Amino acid sequence: MTYGSAVRENDPLYILYSIVYVFFSLCFIAPPTEFVSAGVTVQNIFSHWLGSEDFHFIYYHMKRISATLIVHSFIPLGYYLGLALFAPQLNLFDFDHLATTWTVFFICSLLLPGCTMLLVIYWHQGSWDNHPLAKELQLLGGENDSWRSVASSINVEFRRIDKFTSGIHSRLVAVTDSWIIKTSTYYVYVAHQNDIHLTLSDAEEHSLSYQNQMALQILNITVASIQPGLKPFPIRLNSLELGDLKEKLQAPIRNARNIVIHQSLSDRFLMEFKEVVENNPKYTAPPTMEIEQCIGCMQKTSDVKLQKHCEDPENGNVETRCIQCFCRPMWCLECMGKWFASRQDHLRPETWFASKSPCPTCRARFCVLDVCKIQETQY
Repeated sequence: MTYGSAVRENDPLYILYSIVYVFFSLCFIAPPTEFVSAGVTVQNIFSHWLGSEDFHFIYYHMKRISATLIVHSFIPLGYYLGLALFAPQLNLFDFDHLATTWTVFFICSLLLPGCTMLLVIYWHQGSWDNHPLAKELQLLGGENDSWRSVASSINVEFRRIDKFTSGIHSRLVAVTDSWIIKTSTYYVYVAHQNDIHLTLSDAEEHSLSYQNQMALQILNITVASIQPGLKPFPIRLNSLELGDLKEKLQAPIRNARNIVIHQSLSDRFLMEFKEVVENNPKYTAPPTMEIEQCIGCMQKTSDVKLQKHCEDPENGNVETRCIQCFCRPMWCLECMGKWFASRQDHLRPETWFASKSPCPTCRARFCVLDVCKIQETQY
């Protein structure tokens, strides 16, 4: 039996220290929500040097990846030094009588951060010209644009508030008007929206979410660029975020496997709300009426008008009856459905279609049967 194996069998402190150190090292490499909330992350520790992600996204992540590699490269050395102090009976500082295994481990733990710092110095030459992210951006820019011009374009679009984001700094999915970006611990993937194919490759079902104690579906979407030299990469997101993602995408997501996507309660209600409204009587707009943009989204033309068609019981409560609305068309069907859903009791979704809502403009009460699609005047 060697000395090392004897220590493992006879020294429980060695085993305890190893388990605890490995656990915290893994949490530091891939921090859970609790570590992120407590600020125990590389981004938080080096926040002054990294700068602002919102204003200098590309340079921020170049620095973050470099700092992360250096910090993680010290984990083996930290294990050795901590074990030498925590278990002095191992005599790990007695290099003259140190076992061969520990000698090799100590030398490797010294070489790893040294080589990592040399690599980071090489990346930093020419103001990050040799960084892997800079080389990827150069492929995206082609022969006409430098990687810095591509980085500037990404930085400008990432500052906008209308971008889609999901995740944290080191595991972020961001979609801007022109770019799809995914960050990981040691790399950043970038693809231009005009040069990609999106495929829904898989879906993971979880019966319980740690956030809201409800069922959770995680979608795996593969982003494949048509440009040579750029590898495809997967993005993961909650199925409830898919609607917001599609609003920023320029390319459709192919669902070749016909995966059933779970929608949120509001999304399911909105689909049924549209079906009911399609069967309601139509409203014929007068020829002199000018139909304007929806004041809710300012993207679609107003296409619904509130007209009382329901029949409230005569012996019912007057304060809860529907009232004729005299507002001109100012909302699109989708915004009206979202407004109606926002005024309901989210703890009792089964009552939504039987409930009422105030008009978003004049506060006149209406129900689903009073929402009418606008029918253009026939000449």
